[in-house]
Amino acid sequence: MTGAGRPARTVAEERRYRQQRLAAALRLFARLGFDEGAGGHLTARDPEHPERFWINPFGVHFGRIRVSDLLLVGTDGTVLAGAGSVNPAGFTIHSRVHAARPDVVAAAHSHSTYGRAWSTLGRMLDPLTQDACAFYQDHTVFDGFDGVVLADQEGARIAAALGPGKAVILRNHGLLTVGGSVQEAAWWFISMERSCQVQLLAEAAGTPVPVAPDVAKATAATMGTPAMGRLNFRPLYAEIVAAEPDLLD
Repeated sequence: MTGAGRPARTVAEERRYRQQRLAAALRLFARLGFDEGAGGHLTARDPEHPERFWINPFGVHFGRIRVSDLLLVGTDGTVLAGAGSVNPAGFTIHSRVHAARPDVVAAAHSHSTYGRAWSTLGRMLDPLTQDACAFYQDHTVFDGFDGVVLADQEGARIAAALGPGKAVILRNHGLLTVGGSVQEAAWWFISMERSCQVQLLAEAAGTPVPVAPDVAKATAATMGTPAMGRLNFRPLYAEIVAAEPDLLD
């Protein structure tokens, strides 16, 4: 049984559950302006074959993605289900992250505006707000940029920089977030992007006052939990499905 006495989902049901939330997250990213041409990729580990993952097809707008458009990718980058091709950089990054972190079900990366702007500073986020505290002592900076990530060793370096955390800021590139569910990975990306925006605005206006370390740590214990990530994604999922039900096709 799972939460509230509900029976556990079958493998097929769990796969569909993850696919639906992956497609919804991509639609939400489009709505929020996180898409940038053909760049960006979100993945969800397959529940039956955990060494494989589902990903959005290369060159298809986030706002058009449906469950039936998602691709299942093998360990060598071969498309095992679905029609389309995979972003080479997306495979390089996500394959290494999923391999290094068995606990990670989903990962999100796109070229969002404020995440990219903040990444150029090569700094971690400060705990300036309640929401930013979710990332306190739970994110890192990958302090290197060698162009488009196409080499396996570069993907491995990103995975190593991520470590056990929920997010990594890729210098001169953008944000990467992960979670034990699609909901978590997607919400952490949305929240981190907005936290980057807030800090950029605050520093442009003056000298922001950070939350005290002990308070930031206590706040992170509430705001940065997997349950909170899933909770915050729930209304967004309900709204996007109601507005764009074709994403479930």
